[in-house]
Amino acid sequence: MKYYVNKTAQKSGEHEVHSQVCYFLPNSNNCIYLGEFSNCKSAINEAKKYYHNIDGCYHCSNNCHTR
Repeated sequence: MKYYVNKTAQKSGEHEVHSQVCYFLPNSNNCIYLGEFSNCKSAINEAKKYYHNIDGCYHCSNNCHTR
């Protein structure tokens, strides 16, 4: 699965990781492509190279959603 991280932080401060099939995936100008991963945890680790405060999307990466 391809994963992306939103460039714009949520009101609570975290940048969300989304899968390619997520309805809430931002447009290509507002996200960073992280790569292909077998699970959201690996995508979260990659996203931490860009941002400190990361969370998985409630809808598409619920196993990694913590807030």
